[in-house]
Amino acid sequence: MNLAIDRGNTRIKAGLFKDGLLVQQYTCPDFPALGKELAGVTLQNAIMSSVSQESAELVQHIPVLGQRILFNAQTPVPVQNNYGTPHTLGVDRLAAAVGAQYLLKDRHCLIIDAGTCITYDVLEADGTFQGGSISPGITMRYQAVHSFTGKLPLLEGYEVPPIPGKTTAEAIKGGILFGAMVEAEGMIQHYERQYKPLTVILCGGDAQFFESTVKARIFVIPELVLIGLNRILEYNV
Repeated sequence: MNLAIDRGNTRIKAGLFKDGLLVQQYTCPDFPALGKELAGVTLQNAIMSSVSQESAELVQHIPVLGQRILFNAQTPVPVQNNYGTPHTLGVDRLAAAVGAQYLLKDRHCLIIDAGTCITYDVLEADGTFQGGSISPGITMRYQAVHSFTGKLPLLEGYEVPPIPGKTTAEAIKGGILFGAMVEAEGMIQHYERQYKPLTVILCGGDAQFFESTVKARIFVIPELVLIGLNRILEYNV
């Protein structure tokens, strides 16, 4: 078994791979909890990406027989990285691009990762990662509206209200949810003018919201980052 770990801003996602196939997934709050989930599993190799800080917890809590890779800007990858500042590139974004290249070879891809932030990244058909854009995620938008004003409440939820909103709550939810939806549709239309045909891939914790609201053909691959991480692991061992 190989282990791929995606340490995001709010949680740890991990996947067990056997012969290149994802056979088990975990979502845990911290590394000790993940270690308990993996108790009794013999791990050959492991890779971890972290959007926060580099961590030695992979070594402390999860025993591995072979190699441990902490994925960073120096790790060789099976795509061409054309990002201008690779040392500042979120490793989850690059891992998702590797996953897209592995699953959907020879296609122009727009990868939308709807998590704490919403990222839109382009992988060209020849395997060149071109970068993209980053915007606030839905929860972050709710928090910003509340934190940077004096009276607006902190809301949550994914049900788009009528537009125009007739209450403050409807106005906030409409602005945030409808705004995120229109943003995604606009990004897709923008890149469709540059890349034809364009394959749109959606992943991340808020993927279900965009899948149900965005008017475009989208491949939803929730485990895209984990698949990319395992591909990078295989590329390096």
